[in-house]
Amino acid sequence: MSGRGLEVRDLRVEIDADGGRRLVPVDGVSLSVGERECVVLLGESGCGKSLTALALMRLLPEGAGIAAGRAELDGESFFELPERLMRARRGGRLAMIFQEPMTSLNPVLSIGQQIAESLAAHRRLRGPAAQAEAIRLLEAVGLPAERLDAYPSQLSGGQRQRALIAMMLAGDPSVLIADEPTTALDVTVQAQILRLLKELQQTRGMGLLLITHDLDIARDMADRVAVMYAGQIVEWTSRARLFEAPGHPYTRRLLNVLPSAARRGERLAQIPGRVPAPDAALVGCRFADRCTEVTPSCRTEAQVLREVAPGHWLRCGRAGTAGLAGRAAEAPVVVVAGAAAPATTRPVLELRDLKVHFPVRRGLLQRVAGQVRAVDGVSLAVRAGETLALVGESGCGKTTLARAALRLIEATAGQVLLDGEDIGRLAGEALRRKRSAMQIVFQDPFSSLNPRMRVADIIAEGLAALRPDLAAGPRAARVAELLDRVGLPGDAGGRYPHEFSGGQRQRIAIARALAVSPRLLVCDEPTSALDVSVQAQILNLLAELQREQGLAYLFITHNLPVVAYLAHRVAVMYQGRIVEQGDADTLLGAPTQAYTRMLLDSAPGHGL
Repeated sequence: MSGRGLEVRDLRVEIDADGGRRLVPVDGVSLSVGERECVVLLGESGCGKSLTALALMRLLPEGAGIAAGRAELDGESFFELPERLMRARRGGRLAMIFQEPMTSLNPVLSIGQQIAESLAAHRRLRGPAAQAEAIRLLEAVGLPAERLDAYPSQLSGGQRQRALIAMMLAGDPSVLIADEPTTALDVTVQAQILRLLKELQQTRGMGLLLITHDLDIARDMADRVAVMYAGQIVEWTSRARLFEAPGHPYTRRLLNVLPSAARRGERLAQIPGRVPAPDAALVGCRFADRCTEVTPSCRTEAQVLREVAPGHWLRCGRAGTAGLAGRAAEAPVVVVAGAAAPATTRPVLELRDLKVHFPVRRGLLQRVAGQVRAVDGVSLAVRAGETLALVGESGCGKTTLARAALRLIEATAGQVLLDGEDIGRLAGEALRRKRSAMQIVFQDPFSSLNPRMRVADIIAEGLAALRPDLAAGPRAARVAELLDRVGLPGDAGGRYPHEFSGGQRQRIAIARALAVSPRLLVCDEPTSALDVSVQAQILNLLAELQREQGLAYLFITHNLPVVAYLAHRVAVMYQGRIVEQGDADTLLGAPTQAYTRMLLDSAPGHGL
């Protein structure tokens, strides 16, 4: 490769496992990133994307190593460099920003000190020269100079990500690797970070390798896209070609699972099964077990990456026949009836002028010096069979409102009516009985499931607390029924949460919430941490449960395509208040508030 950039050929990563086994999570990856080019590495969790990035940085975990392959940075082969020389390249000409900046920033050093460390290591700048350059770098990423003295804990999520980008720019990289840099951010901050990366890429002549599972981000950012599956690149082409004429069956199915307003009332396509484990015995196509176009030869013949059109590479034995046929081979669309309740139905949940204020205490005696108005006079209602989406930026009060509605925290003022009864007046046994009508599904199922309890015990725990009249036999039958209903195997009850994938753990959380037959389900970002394929499974499940049981959903999210697909009505929250609410089609199609328009404009892809 001539000029600045990164070229990788036949990268293979192996991991030592028990019994002398060798796992191969990355198997023969080849790609290149040119000057001012953004290459998106796309695929589900477990495909090997992050391990590929760590291998390029030579930061693989203990037990893992580069078994084969070659990588060149600006024409220099760096896999063979001794670690002493590699340290100068790492964070210098080749830099990486991670998904969670808080784990990458030193909590006991200020932002200025951490940028200064990088400047000293890679550009030998110290003293006033380093101070001036640190200020310039902060301003380049949109942070004021005063933030040099701030510590990571004093910054918001978006500010921490900007500070980390400034640190990585200190080495003047020719290629920057960004591993899911916006996954935990709301849409407005996400848009800011992506816009910043694009600007820096162009102004600095920098190559960008962007790792993501979000197809809308790929559509907005990529010049070229490498689709990865089970440790291999299965499709490699330009952004336009990929979205107009996807060739690999895996790519087509990824594109077909995306929710949108146009698919409301349809069952989202799903990709059956899961990504094979690195220790699976794989002979033919690695996608064969999940592919509806599979032939006997797909399972027996090793697939190689072939150029099927200028600049379009595919790892598919049917590339000459069905490989470039677009989406014609997809399964037929299944249309289901809508579940919106009549406007005259009495609300399951009604909030009337709800307020949640937190005191701000200062001084030695911790006197109250003010109030944080987290929720400030919110009124809304959710009816049976209806989904009300609550959207807004992080920190606007959405989760606080949900917790107050469930009496997980106490409201300062206002009323919460459940089936017309003011639950703020209930206490003791009366409140405990009412809790069976309202349940919550959290964003991160792993942290909300007890890792020391088996799944059957986790689901039965709510039954034991809220249905003590239920004997052991009927309780076990109810658990088995719920596991089957959320699509988990019969033996799932005897296993622990860590033995399941992220999507399966979310299904367990939903089964636990359904155990006590609630009428209201509060879903707090239930799909934000999931791949698009798993997200489609969870959205289909929620839609089916609502149709069958008439559940009311208060659905908190910052994913606007999910809102467009699932919600009947939308409430937009800003600084503790509802600034706009109404029918989903009307609000998303013709918003009246400037803040709502800004949220919609910030959504990746803009196509709701």
